[in-house]
Amino acid sequence: MSQKIITTIQRSWNEKPLPLILIAGILFRLLAVLFSKGFGMLDDHFLVIEQAQTWVDKVDENNWLINAKKTIEHPDGHSLFYTGLHYFLFRFLAFFGWYDAQGKMLLVRFLHAAYSLITVYYGYKITEKIAGIQVAKRVGLMLSIFWMFPFLSVRNLVEVACIPPLVMATWLSVKEEKASFGYYFLIGLLLGISFNIRFQTILFAAGFGMALMMQRKWVATVATGLSFLLCAAIIQGGGDYMVWNKPFVEFVEYVRYNIENANSYYTQPWYNYFILMLGMFIPPISFFLLFGFFRNFRKNLILFLPSFIFLAFHSYFPNKQERFILPIFPFIIILGMIGWTAFVAQSKFWRKNPSVLRYFWVFFWTLNTVALCILSPSYGKRSRVEAMCYIKSQGDASGLLIEESERDNVNISPRFYLQKWVPVFGVSKAQSLQNVMETLDITVVSLHPNYVIFYSEKNIEPRLNAMKEFFDLEYKATIEPSFIDDVMYRLNPNNVNYTAFIYKIVKAK
Repeated sequence: MSQKIITTIQRSWNEKPLPLILIAGILFRLLAVLFSKGFGMLDDHFLVIEQAQTWVDKVDENNWLINAKKTIEHPDGHSLFYTGLHYFLFRFLAFFGWYDAQGKMLLVRFLHAAYSLITVYYGYKITEKIAGIQVAKRVGLMLSIFWMFPFLSVRNLVEVACIPPLVMATWLSVKEEKASFGYYFLIGLLLGISFNIRFQTILFAAGFGMALMMQRKWVATVATGLSFLLCAAIIQGGGDYMVWNKPFVEFVEYVRYNIENANSYYTQPWYNYFILMLGMFIPPISFFLLFGFFRNFRKNLILFLPSFIFLAFHSYFPNKQERFILPIFPFIIILGMIGWTAFVAQSKFWRKNPSVLRYFWVFFWTLNTVALCILSPSYGKRSRVEAMCYIKSQGDASGLLIEESERDNVNISPRFYLQKWVPVFGVSKAQSLQNVMETLDITVVSLHPNYVIFYSEKNIEPRLNAMKEFFDLEYKATIEPSFIDDVMYRLNPNNVNYTAFIYKIVKAK
């Protein structure tokens, strides 16, 4: 029976590989859906999930929307589209009485995982159209089970959510080079949707339009440009007008903020993203992919130019965070594999030494599989999420006191999982415990904290004793970080994934 299954799989891989590729992608994405709880970084939770839930609960905790009292003076520089989709989802679930935070996030992860398969499917089709089935098999497999993709597919990162429309638009352009005005109008709409999710993809759209012009496809250029502008005007401009009575104010504010704060975050040299990609795509295969990406770029201009302009701008811009470059990763894989395969076919060295290349690929897939199996089911920011879940289960939270006196500032608490927007007070190097107590003296008693969360084991005893000078405390629970959180912290202490120690405040002294 097992031999029959193996034979069937081999036959399918040789004759119809796409279903197998999609099945592999589905399996690891389901693993991430079921077990990869929490969040990866601040933005994929607090700028999407947390914000959407505050709108449902009519709190607007981060003040994104102008209110009746006009106390908010200007927009915050965020696209309301992607967060708004989550708002409508959460509101729909609330209508049916579905309030459980972890349950809602299970559904969110499932929807995102299914959505991400668009990239796998159309990435395969693009490659098959340009370079044939053999190259498409390799590209499809990488898009399906590249070590970070299942994990990223269930995160609420705009840098990942914007990818499927970009890939679909590229496929439509590759599929029908001499298409109608309406056909390219659809392509422009897809590029516009991506822009409404992630503003920076306007660079990709600009490169797309430039590629069409360089190919002298004037009708296609006009149709794509008009529909892109129309989509941006209706969704982004219209949404801003409904909230602020002015179109595109969030986009303008976003551009202004990033220009003025270009050097305020993670400034890195221009070649930083090249080093990042060489590492993430696992050398030496990463060198092959980047070489292939730049090789014969004129032959595949519609694939190359949008990604290249996107990469060039982000390489030039001082603020460089790893996630910023994620939208072009599938295109690096697609064009990189096409270019590299074509080079190998013409290279005397590689034709004489196929075993060397085979060993490199074995090395790549070995490391990739290990990382894939570790990362796909990993629980991001476990201690912070589970601390909120534990306190929620107690059913009596009136306020939280977060003790991180070993750090300069206190991390934001994911109150989405608490399902209650109670006030949060924080102790840090910037805000001493004495300062917090002075604040509590002028705060309504009903809003005082009744739970304390100590993050990190460092100097826990003196920190605990200092807190006991003001409160009688009852120990409740210890929440450990996940395996991947612990690894990330050990690799880089800037990843503040600490153990959480939860205490109940019995009474103030």
